[in-house]
Amino acid sequence: MRRAHPFEGIGSSSAKAGDLVAILGIGGLGHLAVQYARHMGFEVVAIGRGKDKAELAKNLGAHHYIDSAEASLGEALRAMGGATLVVSTASDGKSLAEAVKGLGPCGSLLALGATVEPLGSSASDLLFGSKSIVGSLTGDPATGDATLKFSVLTGVAAMIETMLACRIFCTSVIEIA
Repeated sequence: MRRAHPFEGIGSSSAKAGDLVAILGIGGLGHLAVQYARHMGFEVVAIGRGKDKAELAKNLGAHHYIDSAEASLGEALRAMGGATLVVSTASDGKSLAEAVKGLGPCGSLLALGATVEPLGSSASDLLFGSKSIVGSLTGDPATGDATLKFSVLTGVAAMIETMLACRIFCTSVIEIA
């Protein structure tokens, strides 16, 4: 099964409408994942760092917001009954390990963000409750077409920030120096 994008990953998961689905990281791919999950009929939890992201999460369609800077995301998800699916667009090994702790029975963590850090989950976190971690970097044109069609039908739209090329180049040069 290929999972290149939040749409395909969420759609091909074992989660069913009404299930608790959490999106870890609501920037880049995450802001699309929140919208897709909402339009697919899931109870959506957006997870970000900072109280300032709560309003964005709600505007994107999240039912709940967890500020991972203030609370343990694993404990918060367990308090909601445990997630059937956590879609991680973040690239932080510690957050991924916390997300595994927030999965419900037979829940899955779908890792879309790459990290060089170890995940830090123990085998017992996976074994007790039959939890799984899945990830992939591949996709195909048919999935792209399905994603675009669903987006048009439901109104899912990317938020795009326009930046001056000089701003990007100058910032990169300063960081390198």
